[in-house]
Amino acid sequence: MVTWEAWLTVIVAGSLLVCLAMRVAATDLLALMFLGLIMLAQEISGSPLLPTAEEAVAGFGNKGLITVALLFAVVAGLEFTGGTELATGWLLSKARNLFGAQVRLLVPVATLSGFLNNTPLVAALMPVVSDLSKRVSVSSSRLLLPLSYAAILGGMCTIMGTSTNLIIKDKYEQLNGAQMAFFEPAAVGVPAAIVGLIYIIGCSRWLLPERQAAVSVSDDPRQYTVEMEVDPTGPLVGRTLQEAGLRHLPGLYVAEIQRQDGIIAAAKPNEILRADDVLILVGALDSVVDMRKIRGLTIPDDQARKLRVPTWQRTLVEAVVSSRCALLGKTIREGKFRSHYNAAVVAVARGGRRLTGKIGDVRLEVGDVLLLEASPSFLHRRRESHDFYLVSTVEKGAVRRPELAWLSIGVMLAMVVAATLTPVSIMTSALIAAIAMIAFRCCTTSEARRSIDWSVLIVIGAAIGIGESLEQSKAADAIANGMLSIAGGNLGSLAAIFIATMICTELITNNAAAVLMFTIAVSTAGKLGVDPAPFVIAVMIAASASFLTPIGYQTNTMVYGVGGYRFSDYVRFGFPLSIIVFVVSMLIIPQVWPFVPVALPTP
Repeated sequence: MVTWEAWLTVIVAGSLLVCLAMRVAATDLLALMFLGLIMLAQEISGSPLLPTAEEAVAGFGNKGLITVALLFAVVAGLEFTGGTELATGWLLSKARNLFGAQVRLLVPVATLSGFLNNTPLVAALMPVVSDLSKRVSVSSSRLLLPLSYAAILGGMCTIMGTSTNLIIKDKYEQLNGAQMAFFEPAAVGVPAAIVGLIYIIGCSRWLLPERQAAVSVSDDPRQYTVEMEVDPTGPLVGRTLQEAGLRHLPGLYVAEIQRQDGIIAAAKPNEILRADDVLILVGALDSVVDMRKIRGLTIPDDQARKLRVPTWQRTLVEAVVSSRCALLGKTIREGKFRSHYNAAVVAVARGGRRLTGKIGDVRLEVGDVLLLEASPSFLHRRRESHDFYLVSTVEKGAVRRPELAWLSIGVMLAMVVAATLTPVSIMTSALIAAIAMIAFRCCTTSEARRSIDWSVLIVIGAAIGIGESLEQSKAADAIANGMLSIAGGNLGSLAAIFIATMICTELITNNAAAVLMFTIAVSTAGKLGVDPAPFVIAVMIAASASFLTPIGYQTNTMVYGVGGYRFSDYVRFGFPLSIIVFVVSMLIIPQVWPFVPVALPTP
């Protein structure tokens, strides 16, 4: 007989699923609220079939959850040094058409996402994709959704690839006592990723239409003039403008090149860059910010490095020159702007007009908008003065540290090697890597802290508590019995678990779906009297296989507005991919993880 505790848990879990699907409130708030209902019911009734408060919140100390948080910090080090762009830029710069761009982008992304959390990886590569789409003259909609799908497919291949895999691994090891290998999901993940990438590259030109983003960098009416110098020791020396990727920058163009033997106006694509060339570029704010991430370009005269502020403490600031500015009527060089304000002028905008010449020769006028590299304290000091009408930080304007890019990549590789080839656990290797990123100044403590998506961690921790309630109340047993009566047999039950997980992950979040379905999957295996391994692997793969909606997986949501997609684009392009992953999984999982009869206690 089904107890009232089981009914309560089913109602709470079902209500959580419905509320998450309908987006009635923030996901972390909903998860905590429904977990709180179970905790309240247990404390009022004292029922042993419901988890105590300590048991309900134990999920927040889960090793997988902590590892996910640490990986966010590791990827922050890659992001703030431009390590991701360094690892992929040399390959992407050679793309000449859509097919070449997709192959050069998606294969490395699928590979990298097996070793990095795919959410911050996609975030770091989105500006790169925007530049790439301009270079090959296609809409970014042809690349952004494939980028998200490739990251999802690659994340299926290793334990570290997605947060769901880390959580399921930890719960499985607690249940079974056996260790799950780093490449355990690869037997099904790699074939699914290969077939999936072939489908994406082969069919996207027909199934993904050209879309326009809701907001484009070219919509900014201000035209900033920015001055950059070719680093003599950088990778751009000896390359043409076209080869350096400077010819088709989004919302930005090279107005002229200044060198010792004269000025080259309207530089041609085949113009070869020399050491110490000064590039005068004109474009929108977002494009100017992205320009500073390109390796091989520096601020001329090393002005930023002369600031009395360490690199990792600087940010980008917009300031509007007022009529009471002390340097009004003077050029930036004459007024010794850097010494006067302890800030370096990166770019200048004067309405829609294009300013000519070097930044240092610009004579300041009232209303000029300056893009400055300065310390955060500049904001507080200058808001109290009358030199500027308005001072504000630039979104995503934290100064990067390209000189540490190779170091950040080395830290990441060391983490992967330690987790795969040594007895060191994934959590320990991620912890050491996160500390190393901060110690070597690839990112600061505050940057690492801000990079962590706390809502994701809260949802995971709360879902683990609700999953514990499903186990203790025997609700999972009742659901498993219902599924067995419908599906019947080992393979049918495996397919039912897989499909149910895929549906849940499309409606709610992948982490919540994985944790809740894990409990049901293990109960199903217990009822069948077989090893739970094939069912656990099915939940791992299916929880990540979110291709049908923009809300099922974070990377799908991230590219939704930027790519100008419609909901129908996900269904049309993602449904065949969901079928591919399902078919590959059903063919491989029973072969690699057979239905071995075992006498396991039902949780």
